[in-house]
Amino acid sequence: MNEPFFQVRGVVKRFGGLTAVNDVSFDVARGEIVSIIGPNGAGKTTLFNLVTGQLAPTAGEVRFDGSTINNLRPDARARLGLGRTFQIAKPLPALTALENAMVGAFLRHPKLRDAEAHAHGVLREVGLARRAGVRASQLTLSERRRLEVARALALDPALILLDEVMAGLNASEVAEAIDLFRRLNQRGLTFLIIEHNLKVVRAFSKRVIVIDRGAKIAEGNADKILAMPQVVTAYLGRRKQ
Repeated sequence: MNEPFFQVRGVVKRFGGLTAVNDVSFDVARGEIVSIIGPNGAGKTTLFNLVTGQLAPTAGEVRFDGSTINNLRPDARARLGLGRTFQIAKPLPALTALENAMVGAFLRHPKLRDAEAHAHGVLREVGLARRAGVRASQLTLSERRRLEVARALALDPALILLDEVMAGLNASEVAEAIDLFRRLNQRGLTFLIIEHNLKVVRAFSKRVIVIDRGAKIAEGNADKILAMPQVVTAYLGRRKQ
């Protein structure tokens, strides 16, 4: 495995008396697909927000490609190569799919024609080429999920954080999404993924990190980790009283 180019070290996030993320550490190597799983409210999305700059950590360090990025704004982190999707798809509804993708493309392609060409390319890659001229508000759930991925891809990232990007999709749509992410991974992209569907996790993630009550409780090979009793207990919520 290559040396990790993304590192989280002892990250903590407190909101008053609530500790949402508690001393979490892990590495991601270039070219990996790593899944983060855990019950609802475990702190997974908060962890993503710490990584991408929507929140500042109370303690700990986030490092990307050899540099500490704790104090960088989200746009600065995007310039370094961090892209993400959100748990709830947040396209600009009045803009077309193409225009939404262009918003991200302008980061590295400031000329209108270049941004438009790049946006068309990412829409083709995610299967939305024929919907380029459709307003985001008129897209289906599956298409809005793909548009979220397209907007992240338009940034030309090295690492993409996917936050439950397959939630609400049917079996065939999930299969298509898995195929897309595999192709992008083979192209060189690294993925850190929050996912609740354990079949999906097993399908394309060799390494799993389990978060429960804000803390990392397990990490390792997907099949072994998902079979651990404490992981099953945490994930299904069957705790001893």
